[in-house]
Amino acid sequence: MEKRRILVTSALPYANGAIHLGHLVGYTQTDIWVRYQRMQGHEVHYCCADDTHGTPIMLRAEQDGVTPEQLIARMHAEHLRDFTGFHIEFDNYYSTHSDENREICYEIFRRLVKADLIEKRPIEQYFDPVKGLFLPDRFIKGECPKCHAKDQYGDACESCGSTYAPTDLVNPYSAISGAIPVRKQSDHYFFKLGQCADFLRIWTRGVGTLQPEAVNKLDEWFRAGLTDWDISRDAPYFGFEIPDAPGKYFYVWLEAPIGYFASFKNLCAREGIDYDAFTDRIRSRDEATEMIHFIGKDILYFHALFWPAVLESAAFRTPTFVFAHGFLTVNGEKMSKSRGTFITAESYLKQGLNPEWLRYYYAAKLGPTMEDIDLSLDDFVARVNSDLVGKYVNIASRASTFLHRHFDGDISQAAVETGHDNVLAAGVQEIEDEVREAYNARDYGRAVRAVMRYADRINQYFDANKPWELAKRQDDRARLHAVCSEAIAAFHRMTIFLKPVLPALAERAEKFLGTPGLTWHDLGRRPAQIGKYDHLMTRIDPKQVSALVEANKETLQPTRQPHSQQRHAQHQEHIVETTPGSPISADDFGKVDLRVAKIVQAEHVEGADKLLKLTLDLGGETRTVFAGIKAAYEPAQLVGRLTVAVANLAPRKMKFGVSEGMVLAASGEGPGLFLLSPDAGASPGMRVK
Repeated sequence: MEKRRILVTSALPYANGAIHLGHLVGYTQTDIWVRYQRMQGHEVHYCCADDTHGTPIMLRAEQDGVTPEQLIARMHAEHLRDFTGFHIEFDNYYSTHSDENREICYEIFRRLVKADLIEKRPIEQYFDPVKGLFLPDRFIKGECPKCHAKDQYGDACESCGSTYAPTDLVNPYSAISGAIPVRKQSDHYFFKLGQCADFLRIWTRGVGTLQPEAVNKLDEWFRAGLTDWDISRDAPYFGFEIPDAPGKYFYVWLEAPIGYFASFKNLCAREGIDYDAFTDRIRSRDEATEMIHFIGKDILYFHALFWPAVLESAAFRTPTFVFAHGFLTVNGEKMSKSRGTFITAESYLKQGLNPEWLRYYYAAKLGPTMEDIDLSLDDFVARVNSDLVGKYVNIASRASTFLHRHFDGDISQAAVETGHDNVLAAGVQEIEDEVREAYNARDYGRAVRAVMRYADRINQYFDANKPWELAKRQDDRARLHAVCSEAIAAFHRMTIFLKPVLPALAERAEKFLGTPGLTWHDLGRRPAQIGKYDHLMTRIDPKQVSALVEANKETLQPTRQPHSQQRHAQHQEHIVETTPGSPISADDFGKVDLRVAKIVQAEHVEGADKLLKLTLDLGGETRTVFAGIKAAYEPAQLVGRLTVAVANLAPRKMKFGVSEGMVLAASGEGPGLFLLSPDAGASPGMRVK
């Protein structure tokens, strides 16, 4: 097997808030993959850093009565504490507020200027006359220009989902001071992203560079057209001042990804690693090095368009792969820092919950796609107790009792035919291959399922041979020794399989097995003698989880509908049936964004009695909608048909996926359901008024 040389990064956490369980999905996913690659013998450097610049940092520091430097130093210590507590093992955890980051930012910027990809031009933006600063999008609030919902942010409406410029807001005000902002002109620097479109179309379609669903998402942005990217901000601003441009600072999203290189460069200087071999465009290709980013899907735009375009234009190497993961929900509810619906990593650890319980649960849920995962607390307790304690740890506990009592802990090196040995021997290579392939593809759920199927076989083998009865008969001693030794040998294999997910538990198991530092290459070996068995892992007490919920009850109890309404909402098909009701105003009607939609794909939903899954084209934007029209239509009848859809309905997470809108249908007293269709000449994306 050829040795790989890989620089791996996780998305940089912002230095103005705590690490929460949603954050840990991405870092756990990355850490498992890194540990697996190292067990294969590959050279892997795992780097990360705090994202430390921007207006929010400056304002948070002011609020806390400290300097920005003091704030980011405090947050760095807290973040590293929490990551360490969850066994996230970085080779270097650094800061974007570093000399290395400043140097690389300047180098990249000067190369972009030389390539004629930077343009300075005036823009008009909102200025807070009280605070004396230009307002970033998220610090301006007002009335949505589309649906007129109040108190919306300056870049997007949380009510209707529309995006717009801050200057489009109706009755805007500063979210910092409450003052009415004034429009003020300022010179800004722009990166000519549009000129990189041809390169990006090729790069994004590279083999394995991005997940298929990520490529589909990027296609929407390509169709909309890539616009020039504003990469500067005006003073006062906490960040790096642009060379030869007093009072102008690099926008945080330009220099934050450069923090990957800065962290790695700091590691290289400390460890004697060749930095240029991983970062230079020519050297990285000649040295066959890889650079892999693990990110959340919400920052795909920056990592799959801006970042590779900047790197290519500045003659740096581009990412080999960018892997995006979904969000975390807790008990089916969306986690959001702005709404406070999160459990912090610190809170979890302070309640005394084992961090590897959560690592295992995440692994069991994680796949290679951008699909969201749900932390169901009841399922969390049941799965960990059943899999890790009831199956995996139970094997070592049961077998070690007999081995110590009758054989001084010695492990038989040659199995004696017991009539059941083939149960464990058969298919071991296939299990190993499946687990290895699943880890490499980030399909941890598949790896965990394969390991637990193997655990079931081991426990069945043990029960079928009844060692408690063999121990009673002197002439069955050899068979007893073989049965318990085979169970321990299988436990040894399972420990290797699970080590990327459960490093601390694996270390305790290695001590028990007398096999420290297990790697993948140890699968063909077996322990010689086991040590004294101590409890490797305890069960989750549901009271611990209840205490965790209580400690975070302000964030874990969103407003709920009455039970009957809630149950109906969970199964509600995304169609609208109109019935007479109270009069509404024109403004009320204007809040509903009705669009002509083309049904480009329709299919049955496995396990659903009423639903069809529709893929809608809303004029260049693709939406997935689950519609309760199965009784009225066959999928083939719908493909190519135009209908009317509610485009600004909040996405609804359903059993079968996320529904991103509604299609309109009519019904009456009698049977029948009739999908609405626009007149001839209408085209996808047209507004219905």
